[in-house]
Amino acid sequence: MLNKTVKALLFMKAQSERVPGKNMRSFCGRPLFHWIMDSLFNSGVVDEVILHTDSEEIANSAISNFNVTIHMRPEYLLKIQSDEANQIMEYDLQNSAGEYFLQTHSTNPLIKAKTIQDAVSTYFNMGKEYDSLFSVTALQKRLYNFSGKGINHDPNTLIKTQDLPIVYEENSCIYLFSRNVFLKNKNRIGSRPYLYPINRFEAIDIDEEYDFSVAESLMKSRLKMDN
Repeated sequence: MLNKTVKALLFMKAQSERVPGKNMRSFCGRPLFHWIMDSLFNSGVVDEVILHTDSEEIANSAISNFNVTIHMRPEYLLKIQSDEANQIMEYDLQNSAGEYFLQTHSTNPLIKAKTIQDAVSTYFNMGKEYDSLFSVTALQKRLYNFSGKGINHDPNTLIKTQDLPIVYEENSCIYLFSRNVFLKNKNRIGSRPYLYPINRFEAIDIDEEYDFSVAESLMKSRLKMDN
C-alpha cells in the first residue's frame, strides 16, 4: 500500500451537446459515471472523491451510492466559455484540503482500478525531474499535418508501422499533480510532465454516440470474461 494518497476530481454537467444526458445515461445497467467512481474507490490510493456538478440529479445519485464530496457549481462558473477546466479545478482546490490530486472523467468508464493505482505509484516515484503526470495513448501510425507533410515519417521512405517512432496522444484519462504545481502553472500538467502510457481500450473516451456504443460493448465483453 502506498503511504500517500490523492484526492480525485470529477467534473460533470447535466447537459452534453454531443451525447445528451450521458453522465446519468444507463451504461451496462448503471449510470455512466458510476463506473469511474468504482475504479477510483477500488484503487486503494484515493482518499476522497470530489464531484463538481451543476446537476442535483447527479449529486443525489452520487451521494446515494458513494461516500463522495459534492461541489455544486457556483453561478459564476456556469457560463464560462474558455479555460473552463482550469477554472473549475482552481475552485475545487480552493475549497479542498490536501496536496495531491488526480483528475479524470466520467466518460472514461473502462479505466481499471489497477491502472489508477499504478499511475499514482508511478507519480510518487517518478523522480524530481518531473512535476506532474498525465496518461497518454501510444501511436505508431503514419501521421500527416494539414499540408500533407509527414509528422513522424518520411512519405518517400516506406517502413513498417511498428518501426515508426512512437508519438503520444493525450487521452484525458488521468492527470496527477500537486496543489503547488497547479498554483504555479495554472494548469494540471505543470512544466515537466511525465507521460504515462495506458492500454488504448481502457483509454476510450465517450465524446460521441458512436463512442458510447463501442465502450459499452467492450465493457460487456469484460464483464462476461470476469464472470
